[in-house]
Amino acid sequence: MFDNLSEKLQGVFKKLKGHGKLNEGDIKAALREVKLALLEGDVHFKVVKDFIDAIHSRAIGQEVMASLTPAQQVIKIVHQELASLMGDGEPKIRLSGQPPIPVMLVGLHGCGKTTTAAKLAVYFKERHRFPYLVPADVYRPAAIEQLQLLAKESGIEFYESSPVESPLEICQRARQRALAGGYDLMFVDTAGRLHIDEPLMGELREIKGQLDPKEILLVADAMTGQDAVNIAKAFNDALDIDGVILTKMEGDARGGAALSIKGVTGKPIKFIGTGEKLDALEVFHPDRMASRILGMGDVLSLIEKAQASFDEQKAEELERKLRKEAFTLEDFRDQIQRIKKMGSIESILNMIPGIGGLKGLKGIQFQEQELVKIEAIINSMTPKERRNHGIVNGSRRLRIAKGSGTTVPDVNRLLKQYTHMLKMMKKLRKGGTKELYKMLRI
Repeated sequence: MFDNLSEKLQGVFKKLKGHGKLNEGDIKAALREVKLALLEGDVHFKVVKDFIDAIHSRAIGQEVMASLTPAQQVIKIVHQELASLMGDGEPKIRLSGQPPIPVMLVGLHGCGKTTTAAKLAVYFKERHRFPYLVPADVYRPAAIEQLQLLAKESGIEFYESSPVESPLEICQRARQRALAGGYDLMFVDTAGRLHIDEPLMGELREIKGQLDPKEILLVADAMTGQDAVNIAKAFNDALDIDGVILTKMEGDARGGAALSIKGVTGKPIKFIGTGEKLDALEVFHPDRMASRILGMGDVLSLIEKAQASFDEQKAEELERKLRKEAFTLEDFRDQIQRIKKMGSIESILNMIPGIGGLKGLKGIQFQEQELVKIEAIINSMTPKERRNHGIVNGSRRLRIAKGSGTTVPDVNRLLKQYTHMLKMMKKLRKGGTKELYKMLRI
């Protein structure tokens, strides 16, 4: 996400750093380039104007001109204004009150609303809440079935509605079921349309009046750029939404919607969807996103991702196995699953300061499928083979390759990598290096 904009802004600031002391002309020239980069990034023209004016008034002054590192001061100002542009602090989702607390999801067809409802339920279930999913879209074919399938896949309870019921009847009965079942959150997937129309808004206003939701969250497709901003404004004017969830952010290289929505609607982005999987949902932190855009990384999000996939008991067990030279292919597979849980390798690297903007990494296609292939090969082995790779002879390798849908050279490559890793660990142990074990427990 933001690849194009990030690359251009980092190029502007690299040139700025090369000037040493800055004069007013240098800053104005840099801001012109920033303005062009934002407009090319499909950011709303009024948002761009206000943003540039805010930076200009701060940058042409003592804060920068008298500084020993003026370029760094300009970058600091841009970072602060960029974070302010997208919101102030972490936008909280209000979930206090008498359960079940209703949350309405609204949006047009194709924005990812149904999947986002399931993602939100999974997100809060992992944080020890008791969510209940309500499919209230009776117009789109298979909308109800889609949400029910996602609910079953993720182990979330749901209301078994049917197209015969009206959306208002569904919401009323679902609330009674959620109350009787002891659920504290109720995520309502409302109907969408191909475009904004009064019947849609009228129905949503009726549901709002009946449920009195704590949150009305607009789900919008980030890839549609300015259309997403216009949609957000229309829904906000009609329903007074509480926030926005931007989906398909992993495919949005420009970032215009994310940078414009708060400025146009006054309502914050609360979550972003970063993939198709049900755990690909992140809280939107404006300051962290500003850091990512400017190539400063996002260490806090990286730490949070690591902590979410961290199991202290398993880490201690792994440390004991490494000390006793008992690290098996099963343990290797467990570590791969842990890495995959943190997200794509590319997204992890982009959170490390200075890494995401390196030219050497630009354009590298990180082969996530390689991790899938390795996992498939290990799963195709018998428990005995996983615990003792030395018995994996030629005929076993052929069987493993066929069972995993790979080739014998793939199996050979994995076993070679694994044995090389064991040798490296042995060398570290002999050297008395304790840092390895500490790293494994991050």
